Amino acid sequence: MLILSGCTGQRLFAVRAVAAGIPSLAPFFEEDGSLGKDRRGLAPEEAHSGLQQGNTPGLYGGTRDQQVCDIERLKDFLTDPENRQKAREWARIVGITPDRTEEYLDDLTPVLLRHDTLVKNHDYKKGKAVSYGSLLEAGIAVLVNDQGLPAVKCSCGNPLKAFDKDPGKISVTFEDGNKKWAGYEKSDVVTVEPSPRPLERIALLDVDDPGTAISRPVGTTGEQDSVFDATKRHEVPDVAGMTFDRAGRALAGLGLAVAYSGDELPPGDAAVTGSTPGPGTPLAFGQAVTLSVDTDSGGTPVPSSPTESDGSDGSDGSKSPSGTSTSPSAKESEPGGGTSSGTGSTSPGGGTPTVTRSAPVEQSPAPPPPPASSVWAPTAAGTPSAAGSTSVEPTLSGPAPPGGPGIGEAAQGPA
Repeated sequence: MLILSGCTGQRLFAVRAVAAGIPSLAPFFEEDGSLGKDRRGLAPEEAHSGLQQGNTPGLYGGTRDQQVCDIERLKDFLTDPENRQKAREWARIVGITPDRTEEYLDDLTPVLLRHDTLVKNHDYKKGKAVSYGSLLEAGIAVLVNDQGLPAVKCSCGNPLKAFDKDPGKISVTFEDGNKKWAGYEKSDVVTVEPSPRPLERIALLDVDDPGTAISRPVGTTGEQDSVFDATKRHEVPDVAGMTFDRAGRALAGLGLAVAYSGDELPPGDAAVTGSTPGPGTPLAFGQAVTLSVDTDSGGTPVPSSPTESDGSDGSDGSKSPSGTSTSPSAKESEPGGGTSSGTGSTSPGGGTPTVTRSAPVEQSPAPPPPPASSVWAPTAAGTPSAAGSTSVEPTLSGPAPPGGPGIGEAAQGPA
């Protein structure tokens, strides 16, 4: 639905607010609490950027004591012959055939939203899926895919897609029991962009213990979780001269988030010219580093190794010029995450950033790419904890890439 607002006739996109724990009027699955449970009262976090990639450490939350989504029950529902028409519409929205529903669900991961998040939601009315813009409150349980995108609302089974409108031109309506919740700020609303590479693990902040973060393998429901210290600080590496995608992976490997100046993500091969704060600055997990990029560079100043991988499965991580993985097995391991409340904002103004482009700078000749045998990507080293779970610390494995004391220091030992 489009709304005309003001004398300029600006077109605003209507978005329906969905509060945690409030049943939908026309869900795919009856919201009786048997399919999934939201965490009500979870205050929305201040967003360091209105656009965040799905591999951002601490973008989502988790819990070790509560199952937030019953995937097996959802499978049973969607494969029941009595629900054949719902299953067809559900699969159509997701982009699969109905016979692949169970396989698709097995690849999803349950998390809790930590930000008020924009998505394209879907009701089920008169035998059809009906899409609408939706603002999901922090605390709502969702299943995310291997690019970190919300894919299913756990409590009702509604399929979700990425929000495809301008988040700066929305009009949020609170109705049907969805009252404006405490902590809501339009400037802190988040839209999630896909991770540049498929993820192997998702870094979650423990909503019951904010000093602890959870590393959850993609496609698991918590039984293989490992934990690590979310308060430990890590030095910002020197990312100048890298591509935007590569710099993002370096920061994510240390549990640091990426902020950026602009109203959309820069190209994955855009040259990074600097960061704020600069190299060597110690930051806690989930705190953001704002990258400056030369959007006119049109090339890759520091080529990546043709076989750059995550260091855990030996997969081919080669990428196309746009930064999109060209191999389905090129997974990105994200062991670290967890934004401490009120400490993750370096992007001015919060919400959707304003446009700021750095002037092109002269670059020294690019150093040669690391040898194909070297691995420069996040891995997780685990040691058993007293509680029986595995405690992990993010590290950069293999030789440090050339050109930055910050990266070299981070690579010397456990982060």
